[in-house]
Amino acid sequence: MKYCFGVDVGGTTVKMGLFEENGTIVDKWEITTDTSEEGKSILPNIAASIAKKTEEHQLAKEDIVGVGVGVPAPVTADGVVNGSANLGWKYKEVKRELEELTGLKAEIGNDANVAALGEMWKGGGAGEKNMIMVTLGTGVGGGVIIDGKMLVGQNGAGGEIGHLCVNYEETDRCGCGNRGCLEQYASATGIVRLAKQKLGQEMRPTILNKEDVTAKDVFDAVKAGDEVAKEIAVTFGRYLGYGLANLAAVADPAVFVIGGGVSKAGEVLIPYIREPYMERAFFADKKVKFVLAELGNDAGICGAAKLVLDA
Repeated sequence: MKYCFGVDVGGTTVKMGLFEENGTIVDKWEITTDTSEEGKSILPNIAASIAKKTEEHQLAKEDIVGVGVGVPAPVTADGVVNGSANLGWKYKEVKRELEELTGLKAEIGNDANVAALGEMWKGGGAGEKNMIMVTLGTGVGGGVIIDGKMLVGQNGAGGEIGHLCVNYEETDRCGCGNRGCLEQYASATGIVRLAKQKLGQEMRPTILNKEDVTAKDVFDAVKAGDEVAKEIAVTFGRYLGYGLANLAAVADPAVFVIGGGVSKAGEVLIPYIREPYMERAFFADKKVKFVLAELGNDAGICGAAKLVLDA
């Protein structure tokens, strides 16, 4: 039996898993992400944790295929990160450094792309080779899988779907510096923004409270039949559905997997996205499926494991 490690590096914790090559999780655990001194201890801490688990499970080096890692930053095909605000890294040769520290083969990818790979392998996209994962969290992340492989791009920024321009009239700036990005309307913070704009001029009764509204509140209110909340959801869905129709014209996916914190609202989300998508989709892209992500916090470690197994 061969094994591999899957590592999902976040700004607060590093999630780690030991996998059999068929995808069975043998063990999973977390360590703290030490971002002090430009994150210089992150990779040594990961290597030490891998060494400890290798010993604990009495594995020989030749039993281990390698280590896959997802990081919150664009990653080049050579495993280089040219800066990650969340980790404190500037220029970092992640693949080379981790291979030197562990003595194992390492493969590195952007965390959203890697999570998409995990969902394709063991989650909502299982059985498909062409899929797009949309992660609706604080921002909007994405991963594009074509013929079973992650779309990385020249600078490691392939799949940054949150920064598709979906509103050319927008005057407010996105966190990236541009205006009218999908992230400004379809992320958890974007939904709150839409809600506050609507509630600021709404005269009808609603169970939403403008002062402390959250994305969860909006979809809870949708489930309760609140008309104002439904209209906020329609606006959110139109931006996201139209954006995905544009993406489908390029990537032609079999399935869109919707993940991230907002996806915890459940199936109620899907019609709000699918209907505007169908209005704008190219005819050949209308058979696409919309499903919710299934792996939750394990998507990153599963995808990282798959990344190294496929290398």
